[in-house]
Amino acid sequence: MSRTTTDKGRDRRRLAGKPAPGKSMRRTGAADAGAERRDIVAVRIEQVREVLGEVLQWSLPADAVLSRWLRQNPKLGSRDRSEVADAVFDVLRHLRRYRHYAQSGSGPAARRLAVLGLASTLGAERLMQSLGDAEQGWLSHVLAIRPDTLPRGVRYSLPDWLDEKLGGMADAEALMEALNQNAPLDIRVNPLKTSRDEVLGQLQEDAYAACAAQATPYSPWGIRLQGRPPLNRWKLFEKGEIEVQDEGSQLLAALVAPKRGEMIIDYCAGAGGKTLLIGALMRSTGRLYAFDVSAPRLARAKPRLARSGLSNVVPVVISTGNDTRVGRLRGKAHRVLVDAPCSGIGTLRRNPDLKWRQHPESVGELLKTQAQILRQAARCVKPGGRLVYATCSLLPEENEQQVMRFLEENPAFRLRNAGEILADRCQGLAMEDDFLRLRPDAHGTDGFFAAVLERTQESTQVVDFEEKTTN
Repeated sequence: MSRTTTDKGRDRRRLAGKPAPGKSMRRTGAADAGAERRDIVAVRIEQVREVLGEVLQWSLPADAVLSRWLRQNPKLGSRDRSEVADAVFDVLRHLRRYRHYAQSGSGPAARRLAVLGLASTLGAERLMQSLGDAEQGWLSHVLAIRPDTLPRGVRYSLPDWLDEKLGGMADAEALMEALNQNAPLDIRVNPLKTSRDEVLGQLQEDAYAACAAQATPYSPWGIRLQGRPPLNRWKLFEKGEIEVQDEGSQLLAALVAPKRGEMIIDYCAGAGGKTLLIGALMRSTGRLYAFDVSAPRLARAKPRLARSGLSNVVPVVISTGNDTRVGRLRGKAHRVLVDAPCSGIGTLRRNPDLKWRQHPESVGELLKTQAQILRQAARCVKPGGRLVYATCSLLPEENEQQVMRFLEENPAFRLRNAGEILADRCQGLAMEDDFLRLRPDAHGTDGFFAAVLERTQESTQVVDFEEKTTN
């Protein structure tokens, strides 16, 4: 009996490894798709494990390590990059708890950390098919553990010293929990070019719907976005009408309260976020010095400055000691902002690796640097001028204690009420005393501290602490 054409076609498909048409094709297609998903997840676990292997050496900040790894893997798509980054930063946020869980598993510890990070960000169900039986059992076991049964430092993944510091603050656990959350994306408008209402109107269009743009509650220039929109491709960004800046950082410019035609110094300008806002509030008049000891940091401000439309900003790289260029401005500045180098504990939502990179000894060194910078910057303030000291830290020794020590040494300055100064521009922001304190759990911003110090008209001399201690 001769075979039919259908029989011959079936044989050809069998020899070629192709499925028969109809239901069998759909079943095989589903199986192939499932296998592909498993392969992708297996690759993703290995990618996250590889990045963590470099990050956990603590030789560089986590974002720098991740950026370098992504440059070395240019073929990754945007979704791949996002999934790797999300998992790596999730592990850093919850590192102590995940390491506690990982003690019960087997195999390389970095792989178990990667599995936990991906289970948190992608969902455990997506991972299970790519794990062996032993790993599946281990993951199911640790995910069933109730975090509230763990010691506080393990539950919120804090080193012991930081658990003790934060544990003494009001509503400590609410603060700890908030520091482990993803931060939203805050931008601000450039008041030299546009208004917040105008930008919000544009962001209500369908093309921006996923961003869920909302006005920030305190800063009159701020807009809060959800997700990771491609800001650098937005016309608003290219034209210098918006900049990325946390709402808390925006409020520091309001404390400086710059006026047209003044001489103002941003003493630790960095990449220039606050400098640009201060310059815009000056309407690009007067003279605004952007000081920093790091030339690369100031260089990163150049493209932002070019977009901003400002012409009154003078970037200056200064030395860490008694810089002669700083000396020439002694007693001349109307306002000086010192956003001092600090532990960065208030930014853990964005930089979770800082809680593992900082320690009591490093904070102690920062205290010396802060005091030195504060003394140097104070010499530039003219009688009747304003000195704003700020950090993105939550630690009292970097904040209130640092300010009170400076005031004891420098009777030429007095403390002003920050809340009263902000009331002119920022609605609904009540402070319990003279200082500005912002927390992610209470205000939705990074953790910030600021104090406003005014040099009295009567005094003509600022105590030079370095000279006093050597005489």
